[in-house]
Amino acid sequence: MWKQFLPKLPKKSSASGKGDRASGSGPGRNAAGNGSTIQRTSSCPSGGPARPASSVKRMSSAVFPSSVVAGIEPLVSFNDVPNGEKPNLFVSKVSLCCVVFDFSDPNKNSAEKDFKRQALVDLVDYVDSASSRFTDPMVLACCRMFAINLFRVFPPHCRSSSTGSGEGEEEEPMFDPAWPHLHLVYDLLLKFIGSSYLDSKVGKKYFDHTFIVRLLELFDSEDPRERDCLKAILHRIYGKFMVHRPFIRKAVSNIFYHFVTETDRHNGIAELLEVFGSVISGFALPLKEEHKIFLWRVLIPLHKPKTLGVYLQQLTYCVTQFVEKEPKLASSVILGLLRYWPITNSQKEVMFLSEIEEVLEATNMVEFQKFMVPLFRRIAHCINSSHFQVAERALFMWNNDHIISLVAQNRQAIVPIVTPALEENIQNHWNVSVLNYTANVKKMLSEMDEELFSACLAKHKEDRERQASLEQKRRLTWE
Repeated sequence: MWKQFLPKLPKKSSASGKGDRASGSGPGRNAAGNGSTIQRTSSCPSGGPARPASSVKRMSSAVFPSSVVAGIEPLVSFNDVPNGEKPNLFVSKVSLCCVVFDFSDPNKNSAEKDFKRQALVDLVDYVDSASSRFTDPMVLACCRMFAINLFRVFPPHCRSSSTGSGEGEEEEPMFDPAWPHLHLVYDLLLKFIGSSYLDSKVGKKYFDHTFIVRLLELFDSEDPRERDCLKAILHRIYGKFMVHRPFIRKAVSNIFYHFVTETDRHNGIAELLEVFGSVISGFALPLKEEHKIFLWRVLIPLHKPKTLGVYLQQLTYCVTQFVEKEPKLASSVILGLLRYWPITNSQKEVMFLSEIEEVLEATNMVEFQKFMVPLFRRIAHCINSSHFQVAERALFMWNNDHIISLVAQNRQAIVPIVTPALEENIQNHWNVSVLNYTANVKKMLSEMDEELFSACLAKHKEDRERQASLEQKRRLTWE
């Protein structure tokens, strides 16, 4: 309809153009946009086949509401105005980008979408090549535009994580039809916040707690491309506005609490943990009590949800960062994992064993002695697991040189716990590869301390004979 209507519009005189320029100063200064590199469609310097500025102005005024096309004509190129007018043109282009379109129908409002896309591209180019500080009206306009375009309510989750796929598998991603447009806005937001011409003292007033909370809500998007953009933007905000760092940590912790205790469903846990991995690596020593509480109350309980496999890699990195920074935390981590140990989920058991091996690599002898007995009781139980992957993973840990050195120095306590499990496997396990791995570990322990290992075998044999005698006595009693 717009394509049929635009050519019939009457031409405006230069006087009316000046009147428009003078009249639009209010609402247009409260919005902003973003873009990527595409071919320009706006007016060019005179001396070519470019469309005259008056024609461009006539079209944009017809396509967009007059309240949006404010200040300087927004479709004019930044190269066509003097430096003193560029901030006003910036605000005018940002105002134009406050109009939101429906992208479910690609053929609807195609001309308007092109105008807005070109405005976003121009804004990104301007931010990239900026040579002067962004003024308060420019920052305010950008924040308003980002809010209008990005902050939206997602539809309810219509897919269940328990249908078909395993706990460690991601579902097929769902892509937002508006992404070709949204990624321009995200690109502008990232560049705008990262620009050296955005004064952090000015930016913190507009990129406030409300803005950050709304931005964090977008991490639940089902489009992985959007979550990747948000990850980079959150990291940039955390680095730029130091005053907001405690609030960001608290807000993200609340998302994790809500996920663990109530919903058990969130699309952006892996991305949030990835951001926090770099945040944790920057913590100063000694660690503050707030950071330790984050480990105990947030990271450890995150092992509980059945979708652990989706974000296990990022979670393990965060946990090991804590242990490397302060080795005293190793006992809290291991005992916490034992508290949340999966009893009926073999796939999660394999994940837990992998994470425990990584934590043990960063553990010293003093801390190891605090949890070695309950840990190796659990490992012995895993060695006897009828699920061959669990048994294999538990036996693979004995190939780690650091773990072997810890075991060797504490063999008096550990070997008596593990030996009965190895002997039970030799006698009863059904899987050939598990039998081979068990034999290798048994040989290694025997070479480590032959006398101790022989004594443990003898004791295990006595215990089995005593147990058989009790079983026989009980059966006779019943008969």
